[in-house]
Amino acid sequence: MWCARMGGGVTDLGCSLRNFGDPHHGSGLPLSPGSAFSLQALMLGFGARRLLTALLQPQPQRWPLQPSRDMRLVQFQAPHLAGPRLGLESGNDRGVIDLNAFDSTLPKTMIEFLEQGEATLSVARRALTASLPTLLRSEVTFLPPVTRPDKVVCVGMNYVDHCKEQKVPVPKEPIIFSKFASSIVGPYDEVVLPPESQEVDWEVELAVIIGKKGKHIKATDAMAHVAGFTVAHDVSARDWQMRRNGKQWLLGKTFDTFCPLGPALVTKDSVPDPHNLKICCRVNGEVVQSSSTSQMVFKTEELIAWVSQFVTLYPGDVFLTGTPPGVGVFRKPPVFLKKGDEVQCEIEELGIIINKVV
Repeated sequence: MWCARMGGGVTDLGCSLRNFGDPHHGSGLPLSPGSAFSLQALMLGFGARRLLTALLQPQPQRWPLQPSRDMRLVQFQAPHLAGPRLGLESGNDRGVIDLNAFDSTLPKTMIEFLEQGEATLSVARRALTASLPTLLRSEVTFLPPVTRPDKVVCVGMNYVDHCKEQKVPVPKEPIIFSKFASSIVGPYDEVVLPPESQEVDWEVELAVIIGKKGKHIKATDAMAHVAGFTVAHDVSARDWQMRRNGKQWLLGKTFDTFCPLGPALVTKDSVPDPHNLKICCRVNGEVVQSSSTSQMVFKTEELIAWVSQFVTLYPGDVFLTGTPPGVGVFRKPPVFLKKGDEVQCEIEELGIIINKVV
């Protein structure tokens, strides 16, 4: 899976230090009782020389390791705990810290958590840096990172390469539509094929989650209103989107289970550049979409500024920012999802969601 990180190993300095005094290794300078160099001076000189050599040599391109202390907020439930809870994915094994156990005054839903702003985020930061027990992933059920948002804002034809795929001009202004919040399900929940449609298709998308209320937001101020990012699967019934309902997109986009989200809300400070992330979709293990969020026509700031001209944005609101090329409807012949298929949507730094089609 190309979205997985390649290991960026650290030089084994221990090996170099073990070779001090060996004329064929390390510094190449033998140590002797009468040497003019002290061990400390030699080590400093050795380190400086290694640093200079490393800076002068061209470095191979590597995928960065996934940060183990980034802020990945989740909603989850567990058989031994009452009701839905808030948590943090923690460490490389991505176990879950129970935030409500760490601080019982915290709200238990993401929207309430976001509404309280910096006060609750600071608690989550303390929990992330503390040495806390974690729940195994196998012990919890992951819910969507946001449930029942005020709105789900969707953007059509927002990837340059997707426009080329359709042989249509790149839009001059954002094309906005919506999904109902009832379409949202968790990152590993099933997608149910509705009997009303025979043309259900896949779309991997970068989702932006709003963290601060606003109206008429300037593009330069837009990121101050963003809580973070997650992975979305904009499941689409093409027959209803393209031919039925007067060719209005809403019904084809908003069947129940047509918006898997997750696995976590990755806070914006944990994502250095959301517009330069690899994005892919696999169906039954085969890569069907593979692109980069750098292909987005309208970036997050422009979308927030545009939409907030018309509506007030609230904490928890979700933006689905468009999909890259490779969807089933534009294949020759077209390909659609069927029962038993497994769809994996993955975005660099954010994670992967896996949904079985039933």
